[in-house]
Amino acid sequence: MARRDKENYYLDIAETVLERSTCMRRMYGAIIVLNDEIVSTGYNGAPRGRKNCIDLGHCLRDTLGIPSGERYELCRSVHAEANAIISASRRDMIGATLYLAGRNGKTGELLTDTTACSMCRRLIINAGITKVGGRVGEDEYKIVHVRDWIFGDDSISLTL
Repeated sequence: MARRDKENYYLDIAETVLERSTCMRRMYGAIIVLNDEIVSTGYNGAPRGRKNCIDLGHCLRDTLGIPSGERYELCRSVHAEANAIISASRRDMIGATLYLAGRNGKTGELLTDTTACSMCRRLIINAGITKVGGRVGEDEYKIVHVRDWIFGDDSISLTL
């Protein structure tokens, strides 16, 4: 049996973490790794003490027909990346890699467009994380250097 490469090993762990997700639309798991040690994990779900969508039996954004990636203020969940960052100290994130995996909440299918949203990108930048690895296939992944998000700041090109 061939030994699993490290990126897929960490993405496999992120996939296990997403099994704790409470989102009915998209399930995400994230882990932060520094020097080959897992610093923290996170999955998407409602803030502590609040009811999760799976407990309520509905997703407001689904009910309203809001497309994925829009109107995050109506979502009950804290994103997986944000939860992983919240659970780690900054000194353990400087120079770290965040691994992110996602699945469709209804079908369980692997999401092949896994990436951090614009809000999570800001958190990742400020946390000092230098790379983000996203699963885009069963054994395929994409590594993004966070500096590309800094220098390729697409938020300044938006017009009102």
